[in-house]
Amino acid sequence: MQLFSTFKSAAVQGAVALVVIGAGFTGTAAIAQTKPTISVPEFKNETTWWWWRGGTSRELADALSNELSATGSFKVVERQKLDAVLDEQELAELGLVRQGTRAKTGQLTGAQYVVLGKVTSYEEGVNKKSQGANVGGINLGGIRLGGGGRKKKQQAYVAIDLRVVDTTTGEVTHSRTVEGRATSKSKGVSGGVSLLGVNVGGDDSEESRAPVGKALRAALIESTDYLSCVMYEKNGCESDYRAKDRGRRERTKGVLDLD
Repeated sequence: MQLFSTFKSAAVQGAVALVVIGAGFTGTAAIAQTKPTISVPEFKNETTWWWWRGGTSRELADALSNELSATGSFKVVERQKLDAVLDEQELAELGLVRQGTRAKTGQLTGAQYVVLGKVTSYEEGVNKKSQGANVGGINLGGIRLGGGGRKKKQQAYVAIDLRVVDTTTGEVTHSRTVEGRATSKSKGVSGGVSLLGVNVGGDDSEESRAPVGKALRAALIESTDYLSCVMYEKNGCESDYRAKDRGRRERTKGVLDLD
């Protein structure tokens, strides 16, 4: 009888332990699957370059929203074009929408965090390199040959600052500065032939200019990867970004000859 009681007690304890462990795993999984809810207002601009126009601030906000969604780590709520959502709700309130398909009012999802973005710098021609060779002329009997070629490369500097603000406390929970360089290249070849006093010339050129939009989107992708790491994944990737930021700060300091 005592042996049965001991066995029963051990079985109960084991079952309790399994339930606790199972609950622990369930809780951990639930925590891991909780995605922060984020909204992205319009960007601010501190540059004066030609490419910034009236709609650029909204375009950058839309691009950042898309890249945040692409990480799979966030719930992104619409704030740029909320009027379209409210229009649907208004139609439902007026009774113009079929029953069962009506949008409900008072059900909008609130944002736990707001991501504030600003383009703080865009400088073209921060680094230039040019090389080429020219041939003044070669005489081959009655034929004279001449020409040359040239290559150019220049870089533009891009900087974006992001801050994540807790909408309940107003605290800045995360911030990131992303700096980078976009490269533009051009090359050209020219040539000429003089045959018995008749000149025949030719020119071939090619230019590859780094699109501003693509450079800015690359910076946004780097930013969203960082936010995904520190706000959702939290799997040790934080140390890599801390190292990146230390390197960025050191490179920036190196531009100045500090007293």
